[in-house]
Amino acid sequence: MSTDDFMQEAILEARKGLEEGGIPIGSVLVIDNQIVGRGHNKRVQKRSSILHAEMDCLENAGRLKSADYKKSILYSTLSPCNMCSGAVLLYKIPKIIVGENSTFKGPEDYLRQQGVEIINYNNEECKQLMKDFINLHPELWYEDIGE
Repeated sequence: MSTDDFMQEAILEARKGLEEGGIPIGSVLVIDNQIVGRGHNKRVQKRSSILHAEMDCLENAGRLKSADYKKSILYSTLSPCNMCSGAVLLYKIPKIIVGENSTFKGPEDYLRQQGVEIINYNNEECKQLMKDFINLHPELWYEDIGE
């Protein structure tokens, strides 16, 4: 699979979350060109305070060795928030590929200072998913980002 294919898988996760009545953000964790974890925002569906897409993805990947995280790439349709960025730093995930960061921009500069490579695709499909969702459900969106 290519990096574009992995982002498409993250977008499929985002769409799955939307179909379930949740917030359309998706994520996949890739090691050695294989998806080892996938997830989507489930805060609404599970009445969870922490199940952002990246957290769900890491949870679904299960326990991995430190060496595995250190060679992984996290794909997310939206720039990771402080909580999800903390998990990236905790597990020393070296690279994040972001679908877009115009809707929301997490602490990308801080992550870069800590040695994390961040690539922003500026993907129109990711932007449109969020724009449509926020227009329909602004209260859920602001709850999700803590505002």
